Amino acid sequence: MILYIAEKPSVGRAVAAVLPKPQQKGDGFIKLANGDVVTWCIGHLLEQAEPEAYDAQYKKWCKEHLPIIPTEWKQQVKRETSKQFSVVKKLIKDADMLVNMGDPDRVGQILVDEVINYAGVSKAKREATKRCLVNDMNPAAIKKALNNLRPNTDFIPLATSALARARADWLYGINMTRLCTLLGQQVGYQGVLSIGRVQTPVLGLVVQRDQDIEKFVTKPFYDVFVTLETADKQQFQAKWQPSAACEPYQDEAGRVLLKKLADTVVQKVVGQTGQVKAVKREQKKQYVPLPYSLSSLQIDAAKRFNLNAQKTLDICQQLYERHKLITYPRSDCRHLPNGHYAERNAVSSAIAKTADGLASAVAQADLSLKSKAWNDSEVGAHHAIIPTSTSMAASRLSREEQQVYELIARQYLMQFYPPFQYSEHQIDSEVAGGLFIAKQKTVLAQGWKALLPGDKNNEQDADFAPNPLPDVKQGDVLSCIDGKLDEKQTSPPKHFTDASLLAAMTGIARYVTDPQLKKVLRETDGLGTEATRAGIIELLFKRQFLSKQGKDIRATEIGKKLINSLPQRMVVPDMTANWEAQLEAICEKRLRYNDFMLPLQSGLTTLLTEVEQQQRSFNALKGLGQNRFQRRKPKARRVKTQTAAK
Repeated sequence: MILYIAEKPSVGRAVAAVLPKPQQKGDGFIKLANGDVVTWCIGHLLEQAEPEAYDAQYKKWCKEHLPIIPTEWKQQVKRETSKQFSVVKKLIKDADMLVNMGDPDRVGQILVDEVINYAGVSKAKREATKRCLVNDMNPAAIKKALNNLRPNTDFIPLATSALARARADWLYGINMTRLCTLLGQQVGYQGVLSIGRVQTPVLGLVVQRDQDIEKFVTKPFYDVFVTLETADKQQFQAKWQPSAACEPYQDEAGRVLLKKLADTVVQKVVGQTGQVKAVKREQKKQYVPLPYSLSSLQIDAAKRFNLNAQKTLDICQQLYERHKLITYPRSDCRHLPNGHYAERNAVSSAIAKTADGLASAVAQADLSLKSKAWNDSEVGAHHAIIPTSTSMAASRLSREEQQVYELIARQYLMQFYPPFQYSEHQIDSEVAGGLFIAKQKTVLAQGWKALLPGDKNNEQDADFAPNPLPDVKQGDVLSCIDGKLDEKQTSPPKHFTDASLLAAMTGIARYVTDPQLKKVLRETDGLGTEATRAGIIELLFKRQFLSKQGKDIRATEIGKKLINSLPQRMVVPDMTANWEAQLEAICEKRLRYNDFMLPLQSGLTTLLTEVEQQQRSFNALKGLGQNRFQRRKPKARRVKTQTAAK
């Protein structure tokens, strides 16, 4: 008997639908006509054991127990899904061959692997286990995946990376949360001060941004614009470019802060003659953006529809599992396998039937085009999020499901549109020794930008001036007939929003202080993973470390004071970003499990000491917190402590 083990019931049922019939539905499984069986997990059926499972004395939180570092790791069956675990365990033992059908990512891999291992099967059965990678829920895609099974042992590095991450999160979260909570309780803080290797740096980003805004002092700065006239009376405007001699009067962004300097430039050039020093004309192309990964989709959905990251992910899961309208959504990839190109007609046809507003876009698409999205070398376990060939009436979808589906569909259709084309015309002029530059862009062909909603298109093309610059050449004489001083105010950074915080987590290299690590991170994932970023942000809200004012995300008093009580290296992304780089190295067989875990364990003791040395900083938390955050029953605490590091 072959046993197919899916990650969740919806996937299990979709898999069974393409396998031999008639079928017999059981309690937690489906038996096929040929005797094979499809079963499923319900997310994680197992979880890391609580500290008291290693030693009963750990049930009480005491500083003397820290650090808690298991010598032999234990897992336990999750109470709420224990019934399904018993079903899966029995089926695993009865099966002749196992097929891991977890989602095609690190979590999906380990989620099924750990159940197989916990069931105590023989080494031979484990080594014979197959892996099936299902990227979308269409019957054709599932059949194709079932015909391309791979040895599950090929994915040992992926599972090892996931295991290392889970254990590292446990070590960091359990120990740091216990210590910080105890230090907080000593000064009268009411509740749990949870710490995590991802959530704490994310909170740190928000706190730092809020503090930068609070400390910001606005300053005036000055631009000089002149009106230049050609010999045949054509006029155009140019902007002064300060020379190196002006640097002492400029800020780090190159803005002139001394009004007298700008006034002097205006007085010096008005009424003077000048000369064209250089003329540049270029025709440029802007190629189509790639299809969506989850983060890029969440960012656009937040900007366009004000959907938070978790809401977008939830909608995607519905579109994927329930409606089967999109491919696997928890993807960090923005490319597609070459084989998927053959499905473009079916996918485009489905879009036209499902999204009425995109019917004309489908009709005008050139399906003979092939963008750089199709590239096998850029596709790992999963590919970009795109529509499937399944269609349905839009009326069967909620308004938000329609919105997200259309975002995904539009991004896919763009792949069959030509580049956006424009020309750039620049005139460099010299007047009274000063350099003045005029720039103008002209749209030549909208290309893929024709698919953008009108307001977004206008927003992106705001620098495309309607009036062309005059046709001049180097050496032409000009007259400066007018000049004006434009006074502006420097503005503070903007508060984070759902979109910008997600973008910050994805592009975390910008916030990393270590130059070498910054370089490495430009080529790897950001802070957290595609699948966890939304949950991390939501967790910070639930723990009352973050709050929302309109679209702005701000740190609460608790969040600010917690961050300001911790050592700097705990609240910046360097450490956790370094973890991510190492976990990726484990996936790619460039690093071994122990090379990651052993230094982490030894460094934990040092970090605990650093935190305890700063215990006076926790005085700022006195009187804050709420009783409902205090530890209650074991189940509640288990959720808090095990998710602390995420």
